Amino acid sequence: MKRIVLGLLAATAMTATAVAQEDFSPAVLYDLGGKFDKSFNELAYTGAERFKEETGIEYAEFEISNDAQREQALRRFAERGHNPIVMAGFTWVEYLNRVAPDYPDVDFTIIDDKVDQPNVRSVTFKEHEGSWLVGMLAAMASETGTVGFVGGMQVPLIGKFECGYVGGVKAADPDARVIRNYTGDTPAAWNDPTKGGEIARTQIDQGADVIYHAAGGTGVGVLQAAADAGKLGIGVDANQNYLHPGHVLTSMVKGVDVAVYNAFMDAMNGEFTYGLQDLGLAENGVGYALDEHNAELITDEMKAAVEEAKAKIIAGEIEVHNYLEDNSCPYW
Repeated sequence: MKRIVLGLLAATAMTATAVAQEDFSPAVLYDLGGKFDKSFNELAYTGAERFKEETGIEYAEFEISNDAQREQALRRFAERGHNPIVMAGFTWVEYLNRVAPDYPDVDFTIIDDKVDQPNVRSVTFKEHEGSWLVGMLAAMASETGTVGFVGGMQVPLIGKFECGYVGGVKAADPDARVIRNYTGDTPAAWNDPTKGGEIARTQIDQGADVIYHAAGGTGVGVLQAAADAGKLGIGVDANQNYLHPGHVLTSMVKGVDVAVYNAFMDAMNGEFTYGLQDLGLAENGVGYALDEHNAELITDEMKAAVEEAKAKIIAGEIEVHNYLEDNSCPYW
């Protein structure tokens, strides 16, 4: 009899777990540029796919094509019972602030900005810290003493990348010249590889031989132009070293995929938390990519210098300016 009771309890527990997983319906909403932008959005997709592979649980997703779809998509997913809902990109802030209060039982996660609502987890990154490190590498790899930066949409968030990068360049070579350009001031700036390539070629014509992009899908054109010219590019968000082996010096990576994966897993396990998570070098939220595609480009001397700077940033001995908090940059 005891064996039968234990068997019934086990079966009941398994059934309850199955029902809970069946009712659990996570979702991810991508930003402009699409989930296969080889950068920010694709990292979000990678995190969601990892969750699905490990748990067997499907997730819903949506790729917007214009800003008018944002609020509608959020409300539709919430009304259909999706929970949690993860948004990739700071441009969701305005819409999430409007929608979150109307669905207090839905857990939302926004990546790359902060929304102060009781049912929202905000995940941001200290991109200025990671950009400092790749700026040092750019200066040490440059043969001309001139490097470039190509930003996407001209907003304070991308200013974090730009300012940190310039600081790292100047730390490694105070006499280095940094050419800085942006693709535009509308969301279309994230998905224009052609214009990214044009800007990169212009910078190369001015002497830049290493170019860092923080431009989403537009950056694919930047890396292509650098490779075509026999120069070096620096990727962003995802590890983009593989796109042009031998011509991508490194990539400033950040854990967008981990943020999506953790949001899904925490919600499934009943461990979802709210408020701000700001991840930098100390939390392994940002860093630089070193693999078989760029190993020959990064010398032992370069790596040692960057690792020393990384340790000092974590220890507080080097304070990297955060442009998002103070829209002035002391490095230019």
